[in-house]
Amino acid sequence: MPDRKTYHHGNLRQALVEATAVLIQETGPLAFTLSEAARRAGVSPAAPYRHFKGREDLLEEVARQGFVDFGTRLEQAFDDGRPRPLTAFMRMGQAYLDFAAEQPGYYMAMFESGISIAGNADLAAASDRAQQALIRAAETMAERLPPGRRPPVRMVANHIWALSHGVVELFLRGKPGGRSSIGASEMLESGAIIYLRGLGLIGE
Repeated sequence: MPDRKTYHHGNLRQALVEATAVLIQETGPLAFTLSEAARRAGVSPAAPYRHFKGREDLLEEVARQGFVDFGTRLEQAFDDGRPRPLTAFMRMGQAYLDFAAEQPGYYMAMFESGISIAGNADLAAASDRAQQALIRAAETMAERLPPGRRPPVRMVANHIWALSHGVVELFLRGKPGGRSSIGASEMLESGAIIYLRGLGLIGE
């Protein structure tokens, strides 16, 4: 639990975000309440309203911070496509899985809470940054093909995002091996390779 002493130095807002992320991890993004988040942070039920309009506002901030971390991880993993675009692209997939495993509360706030990303400019910008990392990676992968044969890079990015999310939901959570004897990393890598090969973005 955060230390009450830090609140006097302007850390209450962040303490509430972090407490909420833990609470979401435990109960899911739809079950948490503002009063319980305040209790976990060690403050009165009225304290969150100094920084957030209400429950949805706090939830959106958790998601925004999650997307900022998520986008940074994807950008660092791709590293401008070094040493090879395919290797860098696969690193992004692992970064996706690592984020979901290491920050489940933030991940659920981002993707499973039902929040309106478009209705919050800062949240939308953070989400777009993460998507742009995947789009840039898809563009780099497509450079090996003649312009007329390149698939729409946003489509490729969205398909890989959907594949990664599906692997997280079906194979990363719960007891290892519960749904498949193949690990989540191997599942994502093999699926991405089959998809990219089918588009002609990588060779045999």
